[in-house]
Amino acid sequence: MDSSIEILKRKIDSFTPELAEAFIRIVDNLDTTPKINVPQFQLDEVFNRIQFHSENPATKLDFFENISELEKICA
Repeated sequence: MDSSIEILKRKIDSFTPELAEAFIRIVDNLDTTPKINVPQFQLDEVFNRIQFHSENPATKLDFFENISELEKICA
């Protein structure tokens, strides 16, 4: 994540003044209010399981029966 932020910072530093103003307007219009109220530990758990499965594709994702509950929380 930090490397992505550093790359973004370097790109923003190279913007022309006009492009920087346009970028600021775009960012200002973004809705940064979280729309879900899922505890971070649950999001982390799902992320960790998906990441593990990505690294070990022969494994079975064991949370499919719980995904509907997560979808209800996120809706």
